[in-house]
Amino acid sequence: MNNLDRILDAAANRCREGLRVVEDFTRFVLDDAHLSAILKDLRHDLAAALEMLPADRLLRSRDTPGDVGAHIDTAAERQRLSPLHVAQANAKRVEESLRTLEEYGKVIDAEFAARCEQLRYRFYTVEQAIATTVSARERLAGCRLYLLVTDSTCPNGAGPLVRAALAGGVDAVQLREKDIPDRRLIDLAKRVREWTHAAGALFIINDRPDIAALVNADGVHVGQDDMTVREARQIVGTDRLVGLSAHNIEQARQAVLDGADYLGVGPTFPSQTKQFADVAGLNFVRQVADEITRPWFAIGGINADNVADVINAGAQRIAISAAIATASDPNGAARQLSGFLHDRATA
Repeated sequence: MNNLDRILDAAANRCREGLRVVEDFTRFVLDDAHLSAILKDLRHDLAAALEMLPADRLLRSRDTPGDVGAHIDTAAERQRLSPLHVAQANAKRVEESLRTLEEYGKVIDAEFAARCEQLRYRFYTVEQAIATTVSARERLAGCRLYLLVTDSTCPNGAGPLVRAALAGGVDAVQLREKDIPDRRLIDLAKRVREWTHAAGALFIINDRPDIAALVNADGVHVGQDDMTVREARQIVGTDRLVGLSAHNIEQARQAVLDGADYLGVGPTFPSQTKQFADVAGLNFVRQVADEITRPWFAIGGINADNVADVINAGAQRIAISAAIATASDPNGAARQLSGFLHDRATA
């Protein structure tokens, strides 16, 4: 059993080390408490699984001076381009080590092998969550003010509102139409796509990934009772954004693992444009701010009078509807709210 013990010992060490390196990235680079906690749980569950192996025997079998692979390396292994590159390389090391533990562990204990298999699948999800967080943070880095538009709630129509708001500093526009015919929705969406593209802003369609793809929108937004993130992704593809509404911290945590590029967090206050059975409030905003660094927008009843409270609770991005849509001066309202957010970002 000595050779088998050496394989298991080496794989266990690589896996433990790799997990710690990846966790350090989520902890110190991403500053993400949610992903760090998941990785910490994985480390603890790995340690529990490894207790099923004869630890003393594995340690006694170790022969580092006699290991023919100990002094074999490549130029690629000695070069890392960034902390992200370090984390990516170690993520692969974790997966490879878990596969080794699983396959060779079958010789000793089938239950141990099965636990390693489950850990491997769990880590695949974490690896994807880290990659999505990094890419979404880069893509939405300058996106802070998000306007939700319904044509019927705009006193002068969606067109004048969207153009004025974009000129006032809105970074993203979501077209949220539930009750108009598809033909009219497509025509309106095409116009909003033109306006947002000209302004360098993002364009999102609510709950209609088919139309988002058709008009070349930047993404789609779905709610908890709509199609899943995975289902929406199957329609819009991997290059477009998929946003998801979250109304409590459990939903927000799950949204990260489900692959949502960004979250709508709320409702923060009672809304003039949408009815909710419960208002999550500022406490929910604080919870998300403490745990999650995937881009998210506080939403629900936010206006110039309470936006400072939302920002003080930890929000860096907000989604707005009535505060701009019903304003006598939408451009000025957007400019004021944008100023609040960007002043805080540079403070």
